[in-house]
Amino acid sequence: MSVVRSHRYHVADGDLEEFLSRRGALIEAVRQGHPGLTHAVLIRLEDGVYTDTWHWESGAQMGAAFASLPTIAEAPLTMALTSDATALNGQVVDER
Repeated sequence: MSVVRSHRYHVADGDLEEFLSRRGALIEAVRQGHPGLTHAVLIRLEDGVYTDTWHWESGAQMGAAFASLPTIAEAPLTMALTSDATALNGQVVDER
């Protein structure tokens, strides 16, 4: 069963274009070392908060990727453009 890590954060309107560029570079860097990342979905909610959900083939792959984040230069550069960040892990129960 696939797993996800869901992030919630704010991005200032003036930083969005740069954030999207950095986020794309981060996803590419993570995939280079951890091909278990199947897709990532960024949603801007009506209250201005973003949810960013990363889907993984397995919990082991997700855990290995996130354990390696301190070695991926794009991670702090991307997250520097966010505020009030939180993250939760979960398992996909039903997907249609």
